[in-house]
Amino acid sequence: MSEPAPERAGKPVPPGEVLREQFLEPCGLTPETLAQRLGVPASRLEGILQGERRLCADTALRLARYFGTAPELWLQLQEQYELDVAFAAASDALERIEPHATRAGSRG
Repeated sequence: MSEPAPERAGKPVPPGEVLREQFLEPCGLTPETLAQRLGVPASRLEGILQGERRLCADTALRLARYFGTAPELWLQLQEQYELDVAFAAASDALERIEPHATRAGSRG
């Protein structure tokens, strides 16, 4: 099993940040306009953009359709963000766990 990717620029990157910087801003879209085009409440997108709301499968499907991406892109951004946050919160505790494969003479 692989370890989560190292934190980027000192902190985990929420998917809303990627949405804003790589999609909304270059396309000249406001969150309200995108929400209308996706058929979702503006509050949903605002929550995602502010890092206060999880990007769900429904939103991933809608973003993928609109921007011509794969829905997996959006879900993977969300999952990586959650792993990075969890890893940062638990890194000390994880360091104290001795992996099974390195335990001398262990057999299950």
